[in-house]
Amino acid sequence: MRNKPIIIGVTGGSGGGKTSVSKAILSHFPDQKIAMIEHDSYYKDQSHLTFEERIETNYDHPLAFETSLFIEHLNALSQGQSVDIPIYDYTQHTRSDKTYRQDPQDVFIVEGILVLEDERLRDLMDIKLFVDTDDDIRIIRRIKRDMQERGRSLDSIIDQYTSVVKPMYHQFIEPTKRYADIIIPEGVSNLVAIDLINTKIASILGE
Repeated sequence: MRNKPIIIGVTGGSGGGKTSVSKAILSHFPDQKIAMIEHDSYYKDQSHLTFEERIETNYDHPLAFETSLFIEHLNALSQGQSVDIPIYDYTQHTRSDKTYRQDPQDVFIVEGILVLEDERLRDLMDIKLFVDTDDDIRIIRRIKRDMQERGRSLDSIIDQYTSVVKPMYHQFIEPTKRYADIIIPEGVSNLVAIDLINTKIASILGE
């Protein structure tokens, strides 16, 4: 019987299907103690900055995250301790004063664009996945999501994508592909890859 949880890292570009892949794994193990933790929850507190300064934050850069706290929390969970995970307020562009309690589980899916960028974080993972989706599909998904869910204009989405999202993807995210155990082209529609991952997790859980 394993004492430590299985930690699965899921990364890829924005709009690439990371969340869909993570949810597909979650739904395959309804009877297991399994949870997803998003790296986005660990965006740095920016309450010391003005609202105008916060708007300028590059959320696709490693320095936007308090990754050391994320690692601290994963280590605590691995040792059977509960943690209080921050909740980020995207309307105020800073960390809210609310948290949520995460209890220890048998499996943790760690999801985010930069979860394979930090070696300390990679070293905690048992399985590392990179969801590889074409740039044009990702920008279309991002436009639909940001217009429908975040009320943003087409011009602002395209401007942010070309000035920040795309260059940061090629500088920081795509290079982490080399650390992945499995690269999943086309994300959640790649049923063979999802099935292989689920089978691997089931075998580790059964050990």
